[in-house]
Amino acid sequence: MRQVHFVAFLQAQNCTTLPAAWRHPDARTDTYSPEYYQHIARVLEAGKFDIGFFDDRLAMPDMYRGDHAHTVENGIRCVKLDAVTCLMTMAAVTKHLGLGATYSTTYYEPFHVARLFQTVDLMTKGRAGWNVVTSVNDNEARNMGRGDEHLEHDMRYDRADEFMEVVLGHWDSWDDDAIVADKARNLYAHADKVRRIDYKGKFLASRGPFTVPRSVQGHPVVIQAGMSGRGQTFAARWGELLFVVYHDLGTAKAEYAKAKAAVAACGRDPASQKICALFYPVCAATKAEAEDKKAAYDKLPNEIDQLSLLSEALNYDFAKKGLDEPFTDAELTGLGGMQSMRDRVLRAGKKNPTVRDFMQITGRGLLREAWIGGPKEIADKIEEWWSAPACDGFVIGPTHQPGGFEDFVKFVIPELQRRGIYRKEYTGTTLRHHLGLAKPAIGDWKTRGATKT
Repeated sequence: MRQVHFVAFLQAQNCTTLPAAWRHPDARTDTYSPEYYQHIARVLEAGKFDIGFFDDRLAMPDMYRGDHAHTVENGIRCVKLDAVTCLMTMAAVTKHLGLGATYSTTYYEPFHVARLFQTVDLMTKGRAGWNVVTSVNDNEARNMGRGDEHLEHDMRYDRADEFMEVVLGHWDSWDDDAIVADKARNLYAHADKVRRIDYKGKFLASRGPFTVPRSVQGHPVVIQAGMSGRGQTFAARWGELLFVVYHDLGTAKAEYAKAKAAVAACGRDPASQKICALFYPVCAATKAEAEDKKAAYDKLPNEIDQLSLLSEALNYDFAKKGLDEPFTDAELTGLGGMQSMRDRVLRAGKKNPTVRDFMQITGRGLLREAWIGGPKEIADKIEEWWSAPACDGFVIGPTHQPGGFEDFVKFVIPELQRRGIYRKEYTGTTLRHHLGLAKPAIGDWKTRGATKT
């Protein structure tokens, strides 16, 4: 029976994706303590979430005005911890909750990523996920010593395709029954069941043999969030849990069908990819109380929040232009980073949008398009989108932590359980079981080609 899936959108930083989150009166400020992450983990497991996964950046936003002072003073994602380390503190206090983290294909080596996440999968007994990103931020490049080594957008994905082949090749290096640990015969593992990959591509090379055995779920779940045209092609080939942002039900239905068709065109079963749409709930016991919460929240952001995060996302210092000064054609073409964000502004109908247009259309840094209501109103919308179908589940973005998750678990989860569309108890222990994904057979990814037309 089909069930709704829930993914918690986490950040190992001083706020949520919304920079105003830390200013919320109920937000905890000990965001660099293990107790903070462990409390959130317990809340999510009590709510029977499939997984909590960490977004990440390898730099604080300091593109705006070319300086980090405004970032630190305004608390705009200025504290950024290592997500995997935070994840492991959460694993220690949970038994079922899936746990994922972001690691970039641009700034890490595939052997390291393969070893790291396969080890996490073993240490969590099959609950790990890896969120694959190609990275978009110039300041990340500078922090990682790659300031002058930029690859063009689509080429980053070409390289990422090779990265996936290396990682999955290593994850397939050990057969499930390779280890026998037979002391009497002095046989630890069958040599013919452990292989080198001897990979050599255009961008990457890796020999092996890999040093980490298979886990109970085979290997970590691959999470992907590519929204550009090339990113969607990459996601269709590799993604098992897709994180998407849709702005209305009609668009969501069309994009969901398109994404499932793209998976099939790669030679995959569309059911082998779960698509979860992001939304930010503002919920309470009644709709009126939720509306009051939203009104109070809207007083927390400031203009610098938006300008800083737009500068970071598009690799352009928005302080260079007045709020109502249009971008030239050349400037628009030169915007880097999140191309899907730029394209959304252009699709809004203005040939040469202003800085203010970017702020208003993207809502970057603001709580926009929140789902506001009591248990019934939020559950109705969840059921409407899920039934359409416009998604297989949802990524829950918290307005503040831990209260955003606490409210959702308290008010919305029981209503969904009452309707019979969401689990009352976990029925398995691995992330793949929660998501309804089969354990991957060794080598099954090799049958996936580029999207067939």
